[in-house]
Amino acid sequence: MDAANALAPLIRRLAGDPLPIRVEFWDGSGMGPVDSAATVWFRTPQALQRLLTAPGELGLGRAYVAGEIDLEGDVDAVLTIGVSKPEVRIGPTEWLAAARSLVSVGALRPRLLPPPPEEARLRGRRHSRERDAQAIRHHYDLSNDFYRIVLGPTLTYSCAYFSSPNSSLEDAQTDKNELICRKLRLQPGERILDVGCGWGTLAIHAAAHHGARVVGVTLSPRQAELAEKRVAEAGVADRVTIRLQDERDVDDAPYDAITSVGMFEHVGAVRLSEYFRHLFELLRPQGRLLNHGISRPPGTGHQRFARRSFIDSYVFPDGELHEVGKVVSTMQGSGFEVRDVESLREHYALTLRRWVANLEANAKEAAALVGEGRYRVWRLYMAASARMFEAGRLQVHQVLAVRSDGGRSGQPLRRGDMVLP
Repeated sequence: MDAANALAPLIRRLAGDPLPIRVEFWDGSGMGPVDSAATVWFRTPQALQRLLTAPGELGLGRAYVAGEIDLEGDVDAVLTIGVSKPEVRIGPTEWLAAARSLVSVGALRPRLLPPPPEEARLRGRRHSRERDAQAIRHHYDLSNDFYRIVLGPTLTYSCAYFSSPNSSLEDAQTDKNELICRKLRLQPGERILDVGCGWGTLAIHAAAHHGARVVGVTLSPRQAELAEKRVAEAGVADRVTIRLQDERDVDDAPYDAITSVGMFEHVGAVRLSEYFRHLFELLRPQGRLLNHGISRPPGTGHQRFARRSFIDSYVFPDGELHEVGKVVSTMQGSGFEVRDVESLREHYALTLRRWVANLEANAKEAAALVGEGRYRVWRLYMAASARMFEAGRLQVHQVLAVRSDGGRSGQPLRRGDMVLP
């Protein structure tokens, strides 16, 4: 029996019957349409060994990162299967039945394989300062040059704001930074805290275009180093300070406004109230907070990424997504008055499509900077995320809140006047 026949029941359960894509195996056998837009390759029997020792998503992820499973052609065609069949679960019994068939023809010798080196290995108490720093370094301390390839010249690692689907990524990121500054109604000389400042792009924009004085904090040493350099090159070093610092350790209140853009996914549910209470304490009366973060639709399960999922093991270890209603309630329970909520879901799908295109157009250079395994992680995670936003299974919201002062919010009467012209 060849590999295709041995695995046919399992593959059809995973991907559907008839198969929408081509699947090829190490022994030359295959199944599915030969003219498919995409092909999944099981390069070696070791891919099955991964699945036996870690059934489900983690085993598939390990095999893909290690190069034992490969994707050729239109990756989106493969990812469409995952979006259309989100509830399919393959148990150990089914994997074992397939493995027995392969063992019987000498194609598989089950043994424990070490995880690929790209897999996160965090230590310590979840969401402690030390462990959060490990999680941040795992994701953000890869290579600044790699991030330049993916993100483009703005070096902005969060959802852009498109005036049309054809807008350039650079224009859309600049528009997003301007949108945030206008929602916060920044005035010259105001003091701003940028939590999770990344490579400093928003801080530079707020200082250069709105005259703000900005303190940016990050847990990534490589981000902080490059952010300081970019601040100096932009000529705003007298107005922007970059700190390698945990948000929990910021104690130099008061601030007129706080931005938290693209880091909220690292704040766990156990810390949610503490996080917003601390930001509330850092603001002056009538101070404003703009919280921009990925969220999950209601009824989609636990806010944590599953412990043995691809995203938790290779992309955002300890990451958590919160339903926007819970975010609003927690903010208000921490003293804030929420003034505006805006969904940018379609914008994030467009952003991710641009990032994937940048990565694939520079595949050799990107892989040389971070390794083939890490390149694979990023290609899959960003393409899959784009599909998730397009399908409505991921969301992203900007929530504007104020620290009201005896009922005085400092906000305009009309919502249309909230954003300064």
